[in-house]
Amino acid sequence: MAPERTSSGSTASRDPRLALPVAERAGWSDVDVRAVDTVRVLAADAVQKKGNGHPGTAMSLAPLAYLLFQQVMRHDPADDRWLGRDRFVLSCGHTSLTLYIQLYLAGYGLEMDDLKALRTWGSATPGHPEYQHTRGVEITTGPLGQGMGASVGMAMAARRERGLLDPEAAPGTSPFDHHVYVLASDGDMMEGVASEAASLAGHQQLGNLVAFYDSNQISIEDDTDISFSEDVPARFAAYGWHVQTVDWTRTGDYVEDVDALLAAIEEAKAEQSRPSLIMLRTIIGWPAPTKQNTGKAHGAALGDEEVAGTKSLLGFDPGESFPIEDEVLAHTRAVGERGREAREAWNRGYEDWRSAHPDRAALLDRLRKQQLPDGWTGALPEFPADAKGMATRKASGEVLNALAPVLPELWGGSADLAGSNNTTMDGVPSFVPENRQTSEFPGGPYGRTLHFGIREHAMGAVLNGVALQSLTRPYGGTFLTFSDYMRPAVRLAALMKLPATYVWTHDSIGLGEDGPTHQPVEHLAALRAIPGLDVVRPGDANETTVCWRTILEHTDRPAGLVLTRQNVPVLDRGDGVHAAADGAARGAYVLVEAAGGAPDVILVATGSEVQIALDARKLLVDEGLAVRVVSMPCREWFEQQPRAYQDDVLPPEVRARVSVEAAVGQGWREVVGDAGRIVSLEHYGASADYERLYEEFGITAEAVAAAARASVRDAVQPPRPGGQRA
Repeated sequence: MAPERTSSGSTASRDPRLALPVAERAGWSDVDVRAVDTVRVLAADAVQKKGNGHPGTAMSLAPLAYLLFQQVMRHDPADDRWLGRDRFVLSCGHTSLTLYIQLYLAGYGLEMDDLKALRTWGSATPGHPEYQHTRGVEITTGPLGQGMGASVGMAMAARRERGLLDPEAAPGTSPFDHHVYVLASDGDMMEGVASEAASLAGHQQLGNLVAFYDSNQISIEDDTDISFSEDVPARFAAYGWHVQTVDWTRTGDYVEDVDALLAAIEEAKAEQSRPSLIMLRTIIGWPAPTKQNTGKAHGAALGDEEVAGTKSLLGFDPGESFPIEDEVLAHTRAVGERGREAREAWNRGYEDWRSAHPDRAALLDRLRKQQLPDGWTGALPEFPADAKGMATRKASGEVLNALAPVLPELWGGSADLAGSNNTTMDGVPSFVPENRQTSEFPGGPYGRTLHFGIREHAMGAVLNGVALQSLTRPYGGTFLTFSDYMRPAVRLAALMKLPATYVWTHDSIGLGEDGPTHQPVEHLAALRAIPGLDVVRPGDANETTVCWRTILEHTDRPAGLVLTRQNVPVLDRGDGVHAAADGAARGAYVLVEAAGGAPDVILVATGSEVQIALDARKLLVDEGLAVRVVSMPCREWFEQQPRAYQDDVLPPEVRARVSVEAAVGQGWREVVGDAGRIVSLEHYGASADYERLYEEFGITAEAVAAAARASVRDAVQPPRPGGQRA
């Protein structure tokens, strides 16, 4: 094999038919051009070696990526968590080599062997970039459009953090000012989540957000004319974005006008009152001899002959794989020194800020450590026993109001359902440009209450971006049934272990008259199927308090707080019958113990069905049965408890068990076992008051009691694989 490094760095052997980049203003030397061409051949080689991947976009976007990492962005390869860095989001994550090769050239820790190991087991270069897996990767982007949405969240969070820490500073002078750069593709622009997020960004006037739209008009199905013909710049202008176009095909020849691109970037950075879109017209796979501008360059290896031809055109040895010249690598890694100097200069301003604002500096230190303030739980409300009860959504709103003064990092809102989700903290200004505030929701750019509009797709992605910014704790609310709209973002939050909180209310047929379109049935099971997501369904107001506390104590996972529309009794925790609500923090606990402590049957319930289990217990006790009631607000938390605790709550020897939840019973067999029964809802709901619905669909104390009797009977029989159902 040829050596990995040679000592040329010259473009003299480049085919003269290929126009050199126009980069006089950018100050590009012959070595810069050679470095960009090296990016192209490394991308082709990496995909060819693996046999699959996406080479074309990485080849054609090499000049843009190089310009950003070498000249435009403020970053330091020695410190990828530097607070003052600009953020880079590769929304079109399939072109992961666009990012990986720049991280390699800049010195983030990736080396040539990592590029050679693209898309292989255990490598630092997976098929799509993964957060906390590879240094320099800010976000996991897989589904198209999610990066666009998250970048909007990053830009919003940066503004919120500035409002917390340095609101008086003039624009561009605060150590907390930085830009978010996002690179998007035709595919991103087709996805609805990107449209929702872009609409929100324009409304929010996010001047710190710069998006690049790589318009190469090629997707996996080749020419996008088959499915996509809209005027994207006009759409973004209508959203309120600052829009520019740089077309490298405008002369009829392909000329990479880097100076025009740099001028557009500088103009975008100067625009402080609107987000900016730069549409860059490229030819995918350029300069591959026969596959440029084709779908074959998008998502497949080019082939040995095509790779060799590309190298010949660019002046590389066709027989040498993964070439890198000493002069090129030394030149690109000099960005590390420039980054160090930029960080040191930033640090001086940062230290001045700390000296001038010691209280804010202390807050920043706490936020960076993801620590909650001492004594914060003292602000949490305790609710008095109340047979008439309180909806858990209302209890959640009371918790948020109580926490507002003590947790400034906690902020959020809903997808146009503030009054229904109870997500608005009383008296807290809205996060909105001053010219967008309303009489109902006054606020300003540094406000706290978020208004996502009817954009659940974008809300999920925005929450990810806020959480990725790492300083604040975001939450967002909608009806549980609309969690379907959020699912890709929720899944990514779980994959990235982000502490986003979803306030999902109207959690069952208990929402009543809105009918089956709004009544979730399969959602709890579907959400519990997401690894790393905590699905939390408290049984009363005090469990809601404990669940909020526990969610906020976790910093390594998202949580969905699933809440009722209808009132549920606030249990009397001091009556000697009901256990303290603190047990909810362990995911499941013995709410009411059986007489004598040895149960004949165990009733396990979540949310509003806890009261149904308690009512069923009374019926069974009157018949002489010893009945334990277990409240299980979060199965994920319970499964993390020691086995001894789990066995104490659900003794293995007690095979008679009943679960009750107003949703599909999928997943409950593993809790109730072979002799257990599952009281559930295996069909859609209807439009009527919730009491009538529960009665009609058999989710009642009587039905639970009947299931318990059957389970007691079955428990004395030999084990039955698969169990039975009520």
